[in-house]
Amino acid sequence: MNAFTRLDRIENLFPEMMRRWARPMSVFDDERMPADIRLDVSENDKEYVVSAEIPGARKDDIRVSIDGNYVSITAEIKKDEEEKHGRTLLKETYRGSMSRGFTLGSEVDQANVVAKLEDGVLRLTLPKRQGTSSHVVPIQ
Repeated sequence: MNAFTRLDRIENLFPEMMRRWARPMSVFDDERMPADIRLDVSENDKEYVVSAEIPGARKDDIRVSIDGNYVSITAEIKKDEEEKHGRTLLKETYRGSMSRGFTLGSEVDQANVVAKLEDGVLRLTLPKRQGTSSHVVPIQ
């Protein structure tokens, strides 16, 4: 083995070590912890449409609050899993809270918000409040 081959192995080893160190470490098993609420937000001239993935949540366990242009979604999750393993029955349960907040470009007409939960996805229709346009302030 010549010096160039050894040097090439060392150079390839370093990036692999860095990739392993750069991975996020978790103290908890990810399958036992609820995931973050994942969002898709789109808008048109009249409204915002939000799709929020909240698997395992029931509609009674979800709270949506709106303050001007700030939207907050909070959910309590209870997940029960049963798995047969030979003669024993293993039951793993976790409970937890998930929340997500975000700011929109316009204020929301809170009186006309529509929220529906279907197949673990919360769909929000958030009409824009009329008469709240942005104003550009001239600098003198």
